[in-house]
Amino acid sequence: MDLFKKCETFNKEVLNQFMENGLYPYFHYLNSGQNTEVLMEGKRTIMIGSNNYLGLTSNPDVIKAGVDAIKQYGSGCSGSRFLNGTLDIHIELEKELAEFLQKEDVVTFSTGFQSNLGIISAIAGRSDYILCDKENHASIYDACRLSFAKMLRYEHSDMEDLERQLKTVPEGAGILIVTDGVFSMSGEICKLPEIVELAKKYGARIMVDDAHGLGVLGARGRGTAEHFGLEKEVDIYMGTFSKSLASLGGYMASTKEVVSFVKHNSRPFIFSASITPASVACARASLKVLRENPEIVSNLANISDYMRSGLKKKGIKLIESITPIIPIFTYEDEKAFLACKLLLERGVYVNPVISPATPKGQALLRTSYMATHTKEQMDEAIEKIAEVLKILEII
Repeated sequence: MDLFKKCETFNKEVLNQFMENGLYPYFHYLNSGQNTEVLMEGKRTIMIGSNNYLGLTSNPDVIKAGVDAIKQYGSGCSGSRFLNGTLDIHIELEKELAEFLQKEDVVTFSTGFQSNLGIISAIAGRSDYILCDKENHASIYDACRLSFAKMLRYEHSDMEDLERQLKTVPEGAGILIVTDGVFSMSGEICKLPEIVELAKKYGARIMVDDAHGLGVLGARGRGTAEHFGLEKEVDIYMGTFSKSLASLGGYMASTKEVVSFVKHNSRPFIFSASITPASVACARASLKVLRENPEIVSNLANISDYMRSGLKKKGIKLIESITPIIPIFTYEDEKAFLACKLLLERGVYVNPVISPATPKGQALLRTSYMATHTKEQMDEAIEKIAEVLKILEII
């Protein structure tokens, strides 16, 4: 069979039916920057489908830092960190992150996805075992495959199943338990205290993907481990700059030994160009805002709680959590697409989540919030969401 036959089939059988019905929900374009309200395809739209949790993509100090960095360092680094691509501001960002996260050292990567690939593929090898929550991010799954380690998946947040899997690991094998801190689709928080207990019992190391936890959880926004008071118990933090820190790139925080090992053994790190100067500067400026204004974390929690309460008052079924990710059930995949279309027509942007990303019959609208959203914007969004869900006979 011709290699490209699958492409033709996919377009005909999957995409065309949604496009012809006007239900295709992807690749809508913005005419403005990320903010609580955007111009989407020329129309004012309340943005509740972004990961811009602290609202810093429009912060004047963050923008100025990016502009100044381009003027000083140019548009790119033209090489990997391993060779010619390290700037002094890369080193400064890593020092500042290490201090903020209370870890010995940090290494940065060009994207968040690449961070997981680079960390896990370097740390875990053929004789090692990785215990992976079934709802972990796709980048973790790809990283496990790249590592050649044996991956054992445990049922989502099921600590009995995690222990059952741990018992099967051969004596003497290296063990890494990897979990999202905040699960990106549901907004649920991992059961870190129980994971720490099991890791100690079975001699495992712990890695937390805190892409959706940094700036969201903990009194100072340090993430999932701070939320539980377990910062000394997590061996590796992974995170990204593309969410709370309003930039692009990712990082690993750990001991000096582990960071040095990854720097010298991680192929995705060694063979990729380094983060651009503007992205580094914007991440540093965003981190500075977070460090100097920890109340922004409380602002995010308050606006998320306000939205969650307002939706519940309308009889809308949610997945319970305390994070700014609030999924709303539509149950059927087609209703998720239709709800997105109807909401966008009313000036509200949300994300559809359908099978296989969710179990069949559990399709969602993934909504997410910013510390800079106003109650007036939330009230408007609540009314329009309720209106659409009534039209679709979901409530």
